[in-house]
Amino acid sequence: MNDKIRYGGDYNPEQWPKEVWDDDHRLFTRAGVDTLTVGVFSWSLTQPAQDSYDFAVLDAILDRAAAEGRRVCLATGTAALPPWAARAHPEVNRTDFEGRRHRYGQRHNFCPSSPAYRRLATALAGRVAERYAAHPALLAWHINNEYGGACYCDLCADAFRAWLRDTYGDLDALNDAWCTTFWSHRYTDFAEIEPPSALTEHWRGPDHTAFQGLTLDYLRFTTDALLGCFRAEKDAIRRHDQETPVTTNFMGMYRPLDYHRWAPHLDFASWDSYPPLDAPPTWAALAHDLMRGLKDGSPFWLMEQTPSTTACRDVNPLRRPGELRLATFQAVAHGADAALYFQLRASRGACEKYHGAVIGHAGRDDTRVFNEVAAIGEELQRLGSATLGARTPARTALVFDWDSWWALETSDGPSRYVRYQDTVHAYYRAAREAGADVDVVAQTADLTPYDVVLAPLLHLVKGDLATRLEAVAARGGTVLTTFLSGRVDAYGRAFLADVPGPLGDLMGVRVDEWDSRPPDVVQPVLLGESSTSARLVFEIVLPRGAEPVATYGADFYAGTPAVTRHPYGERGGEGWYVATALDQPGVDGVVRRVLARHGLLGRYAGTPAVETAHRTAPDGTRLLFLLNHGRETARLTAHRGATDLLTGEHVEEGAPFTLGPYGVAVLRLQ
Repeated sequence: MNDKIRYGGDYNPEQWPKEVWDDDHRLFTRAGVDTLTVGVFSWSLTQPAQDSYDFAVLDAILDRAAAEGRRVCLATGTAALPPWAARAHPEVNRTDFEGRRHRYGQRHNFCPSSPAYRRLATALAGRVAERYAAHPALLAWHINNEYGGACYCDLCADAFRAWLRDTYGDLDALNDAWCTTFWSHRYTDFAEIEPPSALTEHWRGPDHTAFQGLTLDYLRFTTDALLGCFRAEKDAIRRHDQETPVTTNFMGMYRPLDYHRWAPHLDFASWDSYPPLDAPPTWAALAHDLMRGLKDGSPFWLMEQTPSTTACRDVNPLRRPGELRLATFQAVAHGADAALYFQLRASRGACEKYHGAVIGHAGRDDTRVFNEVAAIGEELQRLGSATLGARTPARTALVFDWDSWWALETSDGPSRYVRYQDTVHAYYRAAREAGADVDVVAQTADLTPYDVVLAPLLHLVKGDLATRLEAVAARGGTVLTTFLSGRVDAYGRAFLADVPGPLGDLMGVRVDEWDSRPPDVVQPVLLGESSTSARLVFEIVLPRGAEPVATYGADFYAGTPAVTRHPYGERGGEGWYVATALDQPGVDGVVRRVLARHGLLGRYAGTPAVETAHRTAPDGTRLLFLLNHGRETARLTAHRGATDLLTGEHVEEGAPFTLGPYGVAVLRLQ
């Protein structure tokens, strides 16, 4: 049983001579490191040839960890092929989007449909599990690493056709779903179907396809093919170990793979956080909440973050003093039960030798980065088990949907400038900066716990979602959606109804036309007594029971609704429709009005640099995290008595207190 948040990270001692290991463990103890992720890229080490295994190095790594009282997240090592496998089985190498069969190199270089890869990877996972299932250092299993990429080889083409047979049953259903009467594409044999690539339907690039239904299904197939690899390795582990939890590390808002399809097969979610340069704090927060939502609100692991810099970008800014601590506690605030780094000691060579590490090449313990990591380790020790297993008591949900993401961004029209992530983040950011806790959920999620459901860019509507959204409003809740929502069904086919299709009754509007313009065209929008601006898409809305909240201020549709509110049901429910891409202040204004009617505006909503997050521990203890992302001291007032678990200081209700630049407080509320 854990008694504190797990702390540590990726450790690759096989890259250094054994005399370095002594220094590593001495420094790990100083930094409070208790958890090591090992074996992630160890395939060529543990299986030097097809018919031989050598576990001497892994034995030494795990035995040393156990001797030092540390636990291990043990990887199966199957993320990158060893050279001998590519030479012996050339078909394990991927074929890219341009139709080129790759030779050996890089990582994530395997074809997920290759029987040779599946056989070799599953055998290795089984051997590793058989050897270490009872090892005292074992804490969790880590299958593969950062699954991603796609293959377009003949093996994948055949596997895709088999997947389509299972999905559709017959060609009549497939032809109907893909609208193949368009451009003479009607198929008469499954063997005629080709994966959508630069050689077939994507003549203008990955996001330009002639047949969205085909491309949607290939993205789903790729998700399932890689998931099949994961499941095969998990099954191999479970033949030797029925209890130790199994995970793989995701990459947050990663477009190629639908993580909701993976979620049921994980024992706990984990992910690697590397936010884009200059991203606002809410970008990482959204990804944290997305990962927490994969397992219905259960805690996740922050499997990787850099302690200082990354090494995969054109420029790699250093985390400023205090930023690492802030990022670590932000993860805990959003549900992390582990905070791990990539990497613990810097690689000596290859492409990650300049990636940030807790311990640099010289092995010093007096660097700023090491001292910050050690200080965080001390704080996590003081925090103890207070946050373990805690859940977020959110009354606001944000729907995040990979199908809508794929369908929108591979569609020729209405606008290629609309980006799903950016729009979803804008609404999430508005809610979080207003002080609302937010659950990020799938289209299929149970919506009954929520008073507010935000569903921006709900482009593709499937199943009974429309009915369940109506139920939210019918019991007095509020549902908000936006432009380009309710456009297509699960196959990417336009609804044979007025836009927004199945959302029309709830929203009380009919979208008659839509105007798409380049990003430099800005239209004014009048929002109450103030004005804001909008870009990209301007839907022309005809109210059908809804009332205008904001109107366009220019062009021939000046005076028509840009935002509407529709009373729904007998309990005061509402459907809000935002018909254009408002700028962030406009989104903020709309979302705050929605939250305010349900009493969901946070106490510190007027202090935008201070992020708040609530968690409730299994014993009922209520925790409030305060994170100051600003470079200035935040001056706050306590809204109830509380004790800071990091400092032991108590604050009385109504008393003033301060939070320094990049400051963190974890308050146990009275």
